[in-house]
Amino acid sequence: MLLQSKFLTKYNERQICLINYLKNQMKPGSNFFKSKYIAKDTGLSSKEVGTNMALLSEICPEFKIERYSYSNSTTWLVTVPQV
Repeated sequence: MLLQSKFLTKYNERQICLINYLKNQMKPGSNFFKSKYIAKDTGLSSKEVGTNMALLSEICPEFKIERYSYSNSTTWLVTVPQV
């Protein structure tokens, strides 16, 4: 229960939604995600996805998230950091 409480206070609802989405969609190696497709799958707007992915890139140790390119929508490169 304590871990869940920490999770909820560290991240907002949209960020939790994105983290869960990434956990379910990740495959071994590098993964590329477009904001517009994440938005379509999660019910968030593309702007919400972009804003929160940028925040997660700085505060979420579970993933290494980088803005990769922009072509019709921001593409994000997501990897799992090696320990």
